[in-house]
Amino acid sequence: MKMFKVVVNGNEYEVAVEEIKGQAGSAPTPSAPAPKPAAKPRTSAPATPKPSPKPSGGDGGEGTVVAQMPGTIVDIDVNVGDKVTKGQKLLVLEAMKMENEIVAPHDGTVSEISVAAGALVNAGDALVVLS
Repeated sequence: MKMFKVVVNGNEYEVAVEEIKGQAGSAPTPSAPAPKPAAKPRTSAPATPKPSPKPSGGDGGEGTVVAQMPGTIVDIDVNVGDKVTKGQKLLVLEAMKMENEIVAPHDGTVSEISVAAGALVNAGDALVVLS
């Protein structure tokens, strides 16, 4: 008897196959109950991008917007000194051939832009600092 792993419609099965000699042309009869699908590995829900805030100076408005995934900065829509509102597009990060808009997590003023168009960034790298 030989054991095989078979994937059917995304379900993985372990199958035991027995070779029957001398019975050509006859249909084999199952000797065991049908196999049960192997348990699928659990996948966690995708993380929601959230900025990593810097310590606040008391007003709660300071914070650094960080990259949530590695990618390339395609476009920067703000300049140092610009006032931004919550949800306003700051820049565009291309990751896995998808353009992701990085938006302001809160109202504030752009005090620093830590990247340039065309720059490669890693997850956790600072992109923009709002104060």
